[in-house]
Amino acid sequence: MINYSFPLYRPPAEADNIILQATFGCSHNRCTYCSMYKSKRFTIRPIEELKEEIGILSYRYPDANKVFLADGDALSLFIEHLAKLLRLLKEAFSRLSRVSLYTTAQNFLEKSVDELKFLRAGGLSLGYFGIETGNDELLEKIDKGVNSSKMIEALTKAHEAGIKISSTVILGLGGLEHTHEHIRDTIKLINAAPMTYLSTLQLGLEEGSVERFRRSFNAFTPLNDHQILQEQRHLLSELNPPQKIIFRSNHASNALHLSGTLPKNTSRMIDEINEALRIGEGAMVPKRFRGF
Repeated sequence: MINYSFPLYRPPAEADNIILQATFGCSHNRCTYCSMYKSKRFTIRPIEELKEEIGILSYRYPDANKVFLADGDALSLFIEHLAKLLRLLKEAFSRLSRVSLYTTAQNFLEKSVDELKFLRAGGLSLGYFGIETGNDELLEKIDKGVNSSKMIEALTKAHEAGIKISSTVILGLGGLEHTHEHIRDTIKLINAAPMTYLSTLQLGLEEGSVERFRRSFNAFTPLNDHQILQEQRHLLSELNPPQKIIFRSNHASNALHLSGTLPKNTSRMIDEINEALRIGEGAMVPKRFRGF
């Protein structure tokens, strides 16, 4: 029996895949906008315990080919521990083609490129990476723990190691007061850092996070959907990434769902935003159907 520790989170793309909790919680767990793991103490799970669960999962789902390592940032594990876990997964799932996990810039910075290449050779192929914003002042306000240059360094390391990156940006993170610098500096970061996938979502704060989030802002005025789409349009219009990026804004929080490849489909997606802005609320996902 698999005894998952709840709450349990995974990216939308991992909905049909095996989920194995390599850790409980998040090693950083200080980001003010995030309440995902506030009820958990970061814990590294013993390899023997994981081996037993892998055996159960491989028996139930022998044809599974993708595994997501939860919770918050399993890449924080020591190299030897993670390498042993990857070997167990490869032995258990004969069709295994992808192992993915949430990761932070700190996780990549703590490891050398050779160590990351070693993990890539062991099967680690995709990391979900929260950029949130490229503005250093906002990164400090939300207690992300790194600045934009460190994020670029981390993303470059991942690229050199052959690990694909799926990054996220939070629209509305700076409120009305910081909307310009939020998008301006996020554009700079994305244009300087290699990644395979990029997604945007809209700021959403659970009740327990609102006070903690706003405490570091002198003033914070939330953006409405119209202003969020203006941020989205500004972001897309100036992106010129070093390699093509598969782009999505299909998170449950988004007012408007977009998909395409950058820069190939940039103009088409901007046209879709302009049309939604022209039509107004009727072109957007009803708020009752949104979540975070």
